[in-house]
Amino acid sequence: MMSSATARRQRRAILVVVAVVLMMVVSAVSGLNVALPDLARETGATQSQLQWIVDAYTVVLAGLLLPAGAIGDRIGRRTVLLAGLVVFGAAAAAAFSLTDPGGLIAARAAMGVGAALVMPTTLSIITTSFPEEERGEAVGVWVGVAGGGAVLGLFASGLLLEWFAWNSFFALNVALALVAAVGTLLVVPSSREQHPMPLDVVGAVLSLLGIAALVLGVIEGPVRGWDDLLVVGGLALGVVGLVAFVAWESRQEHPMLDPRLFRLRGFSTGSMSLTVQFFAAFGFFFVVMQYLQLVVGRSALGAAATMLPLPFVLIPLARKAPGIAARVGLRVTAPLGLGSMAAGMLTLSLLGPELSYPVLLAGLVLFAVGMALAGAPATTAITASLPPAKQGVASAVNDTSREVGSALGIAVLGSVLNGTYRDELAASLADIPGLPMQAVDAATSSLATAQAVAAQAGPAGQRLADAAAEAFVAATNDATLAAAVVLGVAAVAVGALAPPARAVAPEHGGSTSPRR
Repeated sequence: MMSSATARRQRRAILVVVAVVLMMVVSAVSGLNVALPDLARETGATQSQLQWIVDAYTVVLAGLLLPAGAIGDRIGRRTVLLAGLVVFGAAAAAAFSLTDPGGLIAARAAMGVGAALVMPTTLSIITTSFPEEERGEAVGVWVGVAGGGAVLGLFASGLLLEWFAWNSFFALNVALALVAAVGTLLVVPSSREQHPMPLDVVGAVLSLLGIAALVLGVIEGPVRGWDDLLVVGGLALGVVGLVAFVAWESRQEHPMLDPRLFRLRGFSTGSMSLTVQFFAAFGFFFVVMQYLQLVVGRSALGAAATMLPLPFVLIPLARKAPGIAARVGLRVTAPLGLGSMAAGMLTLSLLGPELSYPVLLAGLVLFAVGMALAGAPATTAITASLPPAKQGVASAVNDTSREVGSALGIAVLGSVLNGTYRDELAASLADIPGLPMQAVDAATSSLATAQAVAAQAGPAGQRLADAAAEAFVAATNDATLAAAVVLGVAAVAVGALAPPARAVAPEHGGSTSPRR
């Protein structure tokens, strides 16, 4: 029999491998933001294409997480984890050689398929491998890596881009997939459900269709106009698809996601909190990395280094947050955390053309403290709401909440950014004579393109560059202010709906009735 010391060492090794896997999945979203300015210049991608290059990954990942979790339960979590790493790594290797925006969008979608196979296993491996007395801290590490790892991914990508081209980001993805695969083979135990749920193909199609169509409408709205047939159709199809998904799941004997679980107050408020947290975090990363490089003039590495205070605050505090929540309750920690995140976004909405580092630092610290306080307790509330037999469902919902939030954050805040930038710049260009219509259209497509046009526009070029930078700053302010409003509303809602103190105590028994 394995000694207790050996067992603890093995669990630590499992946690390290899970952290690497999670870092790979998370950094595939955040790290690409560092490369967006260079990517836009080299490929000619428009602002909406940039959003799709980032969001194709998160949309597919969010839409497939639930069925992928069921596949892991059926086939074996370790087997599915390895398969996902192969798909992810192969798609990233293909993206390395692509320069066409459409091809990059397709490759990123394929990476999302691999990530969907990988991510549901990470939290379920923790919840099934760690005893109850160690599980809270392990979940805290998981949350810290999920949040702070995003910024570490930014930094790693910035470091690469300091010496290599933008596509070196995809080489980093391949390397992480290889390291994760080796670690999985060496230390991750094989496990599967003895009585797995039937695969729900219809539910999987409806969830992916609903999320993808909704994001399509949100991203294309500022470009095509909100009354455009494609935009209206996408938004309508998204709503119909998600409503149909809920209706379908409600009638299934073995649903992929039982909507009645959301009657559990810890389950529902934890999911809401995580969705909003990642909505703000990844939408902010998408916006701020372009601001730091294209407006402030930081290099890729300099922009990433500017964000480093966030993980150094977030990761250590996230480890302690479950203990804090256990003492004072989700009803206190969740709204306090979301409120601190809102204060951080409100502070960041004050950024101007010249970077004020005290403003940026204050905003990042407030945001990091809030995400640490809100993140780990929300995850614990979800997993503790269900009995051990349903931890696969809890893990999948936890991951889905994060990825849906990330996809919508990039889509919504990116659309606020795109819409304000286009409107502000179009108004300013009316006062700049001598610009041909083709140059005006190109300049309003993205800031990187505007700067390229300005470099060839003669005497009017500097005025164009200044106007584009000012428009982008106004757009950045609007996007961060929108994030602050969403976080503030969520803080009030979660505070009102969250269970009383000690809500992180397990709600075992499998009941789907609300906790009183």
